[in-house]
Amino acid sequence: MSVSIAIAGKGGCGKTTISAMLVRHLIERTGRGVLAVDADPNACLGLALGVQPETTVAEVRDATLAGKLPGAEANRERAFEYAIHHAMAESKGFDLLVMGQPEGPKCYCAVNNLLRRYLDQAGEEYRYVVVDNEAGMEHLSRRTTNAVNHLWIIAEPTPVGVLTAKRILGLSERLPIVVQQRGVVWNKVTEGVPLPPGAEDLPTLGRVPLDPVVLEASQFGATVFELDAARPALAAVGALLAEQLGLAPKTNP
Repeated sequence: MSVSIAIAGKGGCGKTTISAMLVRHLIERTGRGVLAVDADPNACLGLALGVQPETTVAEVRDATLAGKLPGAEANRERAFEYAIHHAMAESKGFDLLVMGQPEGPKCYCAVNNLLRRYLDQAGEEYRYVVVDNEAGMEHLSRRTTNAVNHLWIIAEPTPVGVLTAKRILGLSERLPIVVQQRGVVWNKVTEGVPLPPGAEDLPTLGRVPLDPVVLEASQFGATVFELDAARPALAAVGALLAEQLGLAPKTNP
């Protein structure tokens, strides 16, 4: 049985960096396979992880809809699964699947059913699945029938961050899938500075400190695997992950 962790938040809040940190921690702490899914149309998770697939799910989807998927004339479902499988970028300890651009005005129902079935099956092949979502979480609601174990809403400690977190939390409660546990992770928190008014009304999972080194690494395209393990932000994400999933604390060799 796989454990799914979905990350959501508005652009610029740091959700992609935190998603990548989760992948790194899961690999290092568990040694189990991780499936990383970039479900944000502004796909950046590959940059943070240092790997990029040759194609996206959206491109496979559109080729299927247009009748241009190789091999589909013999067996459409098998050709679709083959194409999606080869859309994954493989790396040490994890695979990355990029969803790509959202759907247009055409009817995607048949293709979405194929995709949903494939992703549900593929997810069971990995011990952990980390999904970097867009704020609206449309991919999450349309691409799985399984429950989401953990939903982390990433927000900056500002009045806008509080308002956005409330909106995303409300949206998540209306998803047509079961979310077992959800809450807010406050990112880029300055030590000694209290959270803004309204934050106390939200279910808080934890805080990740403002870390200039992590911000600089993100701005210049460095991967999370290049970060020193002692960086405060990386360590905070690891501690939160261990708490939420019941993992043993990481020990230095």
